Amino acid sequence: MAESAVFYVIAETLKEVSAQDIRDTERQYVAVLSFDEWNKSRDSFEMGIDMDLNISEIYTTKAEVNYDSLTGSFSIPNRKDFSKEDFKFAFALDEKGIVFIDDSGKALELIRNIQNTKKWKLPSLERFIYDLLDQIVMDDLRIMEKYERELDSIEKMIMEGDEKFPSSRINDIRNDIRDLRIHYEQLMDLGQEFEENENNFFKQENLRYFRSFLNRMARLHDTSTSLRDYTMQLRDLYKAHTDIKQNRIMTVLTVVTTIFMPLTLIVGWYGMNFRYMPELEWRWGYPVVIAVCVLIALGSLLFFKKKKWL
Repeated sequence: MAESAVFYVIAETLKEVSAQDIRDTERQYVAVLSFDEWNKSRDSFEMGIDMDLNISEIYTTKAEVNYDSLTGSFSIPNRKDFSKEDFKFAFALDEKGIVFIDDSGKALELIRNIQNTKKWKLPSLERFIYDLLDQIVMDDLRIMEKYERELDSIEKMIMEGDEKFPSSRINDIRNDIRDLRIHYEQLMDLGQEFEENENNFFKQENLRYFRSFLNRMARLHDTSTSLRDYTMQLRDLYKAHTDIKQNRIMTVLTVVTTIFMPLTLIVGWYGMNFRYMPELEWRWGYPVVIAVCVLIALGSLLFFKKKKWL
């Protein structure tokens, strides 16, 4: 084994051991190797996996049942910045233990969190896998609560007609929630593969851990679906308020245009300057035309006000 590989046995806690120790013990084990280390030493795990793992070929979180092993991969969104690339690593397991093949360092980070925080009365591979999956989604409810508060704030700004609210933020949140929903769906598929236990690697009494995880994923998936719908409602609300604002502007422009139409007619009429127009020689012609224009404007305003068009 390469010196940088890390090995644990599953006891009351995860205990770090050497590569030789996992061969000499009957306890189930956890190993973390790089892709190069795995390709060099995979035969020593006696899992009979006849395929080359490549990090560039990892796109989803999934599990596949083989003749004498269960293999798969994790593609975990970066909760701190969903726009960044997912953390990707692979795994292979049988009844003796699980091997993580990882160049990102994420698998080792999750395992060390378990080592530092978990102590088991009934240690088992199934309980370790449950805690690993739990570590992946541990903060997700808090993240979605944060998004919900932010969306509530955006809704308030829209309703108050605040022009400075970040409209593009709704799309950003919707995209983040979409990534989480897809991730939950993939984790549910993974959990179902574990629960089906096709190769009997897991003890029947411990399958309850996977059922518990599936129930949690269903709740998170429902929450993310509700948040996604909320972002769509806010987008529609923003569009409706924008349309109302545009309609108000168009109404004002229409009213102004309507008021000035008869005034424009009068200006055009008397702008013809025909020689025998009697008003051209009348002493009070100019002030009368002004008075008529003012009356028309005031009358139009009162009419529009009565009709509540203003």
